[in-house]
Amino acid sequence: MVIVIAGADKGKEGKVLEVIPAKNRAVVEGVNVRKKHMKPSENNEGGIQDITLSVHISNLMVVDPITGEPTRIGRKLVDGKIVRYSKKSGEIIK
Repeated sequence: MVIVIAGADKGKEGKVLEVIPAKNRAVVEGVNVRKKHMKPSENNEGGIQDITLSVHISNLMVVDPITGEPTRIGRKLVDGKIVRYSKKSGEIIK
C-alpha cells in the first residue's frame, strides 16, 4: 500500500498494480484516473471508460503496516538476507 504525497491526488491511498522501472513510474489503484473515449471493437463495447494512468514514484510513499501512516524505507541485513523495514516502526515490510 502507498499514499500519494504530491500532485492532484495528494492524500489518496491505493494498492500498487504495476511498476514501470524504466520510467520510474507506478500504476496505483484509484489514483490518477482519467476518462478515455473508446471506439467499439472486438475487445470492448466502446463508450467513455475510466483508465488508471501511472504516477511518478517520487510522489508516492509506502504506508507503514502497523501505524497506517506514510513512512520512509530502510534496508538491513537479517539472517543473511537484505530486507526492507519501516523507519517509523522498525517493522519488516514484505
